[in-house]
Amino acid sequence: MSGLRYFSYKDHGARLLEQMNYNQAVRVGDRIETAGQVIPRMHNKNPARRNLEKPGFELTDLAGGWCPKTGEIPSDLLEEIDQVFTNIDLALRDAGGQGWSQVYRIRLYALDEAMTPEALGRMIENVKKWAPNHSPILTGVGVSKLGQPGMRVEVEVAAYDPEGAKSLQ
Repeated sequence: MSGLRYFSYKDHGARLLEQMNYNQAVRVGDRIETAGQVIPRMHNKNPARRNLEKPGFELTDLAGGWCPKTGEIPSDLLEEIDQVFTNIDLALRDAGGQGWSQVYRIRLYALDEAMTPEALGRMIENVKKWAPNHSPILTGVGVSKLGQPGMRVEVEVAAYDPEGAKSLQ
């Protein structure tokens, strides 16, 4: 499609592009939108951190996100939330943006059971940390399921980046 530029950061973003045929961000002129950034957990009962590169990993085991470099998966919900926000920043910068400072919209999806006061507090802490000088609009939705079994939290954003758009012309 003309006028659209797609981006997938290296390592796990590139693997997802190859294996599942989707990108992590798209630039449409002066806007950048991200795919939902999530943290997967494995369905088995291995130790707290697992690696997608280990033998035996299959896409059907993916349960909601990733460490973009190593494929390590935090099993702790609060770590998962922190990593989602880090992944958003990576996806925006990979698309030529300046990160969270340009985010104007946040869409947050969480399993109903993940909408605990502690988890919601961590989400708010992350918005304040990553967007300290402005307050993006936010829609938060509790859901019964996300895109793949086991996913707990997914976040997507839209950012305004007029300077980056000019530099890419």
